[in-house]
Formats: sequence, structure tokens, C-alpha cells
Amino acid sequence: MTCKNCIGKPVIQLTNNNVKLCKNHFIKYFEKKVKKTIIKFNLIEKDDKTCVAISGGKDSIAVLNVLSKIKGKDKKFRIEAILIDEGIKDYRDKAMKDAASFCERNNIKLNIFSYKEEFGYTLDEILKKLKIMPCSICGTLRRYLLNKKARELGFTKLATGHNMDDEAQSILMNQLRNNMKVNARLGPINGIKKDSGFVKRIKPLYLMTEKEVASYVFLKGFNVRFAECPYSDVGYRSEVRDLLNNFESKYHGTKDSIVNSFLEILPMLKEKYKEESSLKYCSLCGEPTSKEKCQACVYVKKLTD
Repeated sequence: MTCKNCIGKPVIQLTNNNVKLCKNHFIKYFEKKVKKTIIKFNLIEKDDKTCVAISGGKDSIAVLNVLSKIKGKDKKFRIEAILIDEGIKDYRDKAMKDAASFCERNNIKLNIFSYKEEFGYTLDEILKKLKIMPCSICGTLRRYLLNKKARELGFTKLATGHNMDDEAQSILMNQLRNNMKVNARLGPINGIKKDSGFVKRIKPLYLMTEKEVASYVFLKGFNVRFAECPYSDVGYRSEVRDLLNNFESKYHGTKDSIVNSFLEILPMLKEKYKEESSLKYCSLCGEPTSKEKCQACVYVKKLTD
């Protein structure tokens, strides 16, 4: 067996079409597909100032690398990285070093903010005080800080490392919970309504599988850790992830089918829930929310009560 495009030795077989590619042609395929995704969904426009939410993991490093290659020597294309230190012992500090090292080598400015500085507690400390699902509170606080800091730094787009696997999981989770309004917020560009308080979150890896992202990072030789967050196996998502992985192993292209069929109905979902999505501003912190108080402030108040 040889690479589809040359006589080189294949290093990967693409799940959706069984195409085999060598190292060089796979890297070209990956970067080209991410660029096509950005163009297809108009993720980055001419005057955008883009920051990448980076964790030091494979997905965010892949996004940052491809975007920095697109930027090239174009001084008008502004790109920086933003990292949130949740305060997870023996996990985040190591990933932060990888992220800082990557940004330094590639001359990318890295902005770091922490739960401890912003909320007064690390995630480890929060979970000792509150009996709550780790991913639920961490996701809320992380999204809150990413949006707030990206806006304060003057960015118009916030790129995240969400890949096709992540999106398929979210779609199925919301479907099983009969929560189509939340599904309406998904897609290559998050959200239903535009608001100056929200920085648009974009997903350049939207059409890339987790396997492809991991392969790209490995073949590029990036120093990233593939270890998952110690709290990631707790919760509903981990079960949905295992379910989808099982289906994918038996029926190749399952995740691709879920995401692409979802894209067909997404415009209708956004239109349907557009009028129902009323935005307010939190009475405590002033950040945009759908309630009187944003969920981040609700959690912080519980910590201080």
C-alpha cells in the first residue's frame, strides 16, 4: 500500500473515505482543510483580530499553528493566544509550560489569566467547597473569562480547539436531553444573536476528527501532552463520547454524518430560537447573560456565602 498522492508509506487512513496518506501529504491535507473550513464558514474576516483559546493540548496547539501559518508575514493579521489557568494540580502547570514554549518559539503573544486571580479560588479549591459536577462549573467559569478577557483585549474573534468529535458529542447530548435551543448555539460560529458583549467564538477544526488532529500534532513533532484533564471522565459527556466512539469503530463516518446532517438544519434552528433568545446584562458583573445574574456570578456567590 502506498500514499494516494505518491509512492510514500502511508501513516494514516482517513476515516470517512478510507484514503491513505503519507506524512507530508497528510499535513498538507490537514492544513488545507482547516483553511477551507475558515473560508467556507467565513470564520475570519478581513479586519478581524483573532485570539486562540489555548490550553497546551493537541487541539488548541493545532489551531494556533495553522492560524499562525495563515498569518505569515501579514502584519495586518493580528493573532495572539489566551490561556486560562484553572488551578488543577499536576495538570495545568505542565500544560502551561508547553503552551508558553510553543508561543515563544513561534513569536506569539500569550495572555494568561487564572481562576485564583479572578474568582479567588482554584478549581481544585472550588470543588472542595461545592458539590457540583466539575465540567459544569469549570466550563461556565472558563467561557466567562475567555469572553471577558478577549473582549477587553480588543479581539473580535475567539478561536477554540473544538473538533468534529466534540461537536458530534454536543449535538447528541442536547438531542438526548431534548435541548434544541442549546443546539441552536452550536456550529462553526457559536451563538444565536449578535451582541457587543460577546466575542464570536469560532471553530477552525470543526470538520477535523480527533484522530486527525492528534495525528497532525504528532507528525509535526509538537511537544504537547495527550493526557486528559483528571476531571474529564466524570459526567454525561464521557458516556456519550464512549457511545460515539463505539459506533464510529463499527460504522465509519458516524461522527461526520451527525455533524454534516446537523449543519443542514442549523440555519432553521438559529432562526427558530432567535426571537426567544433575549440578552440582558448581569446585575453583579455587567457581563451579557440570559438571566438577571450570570451563572459565573451565581457560582462565585455560593463560594463566598
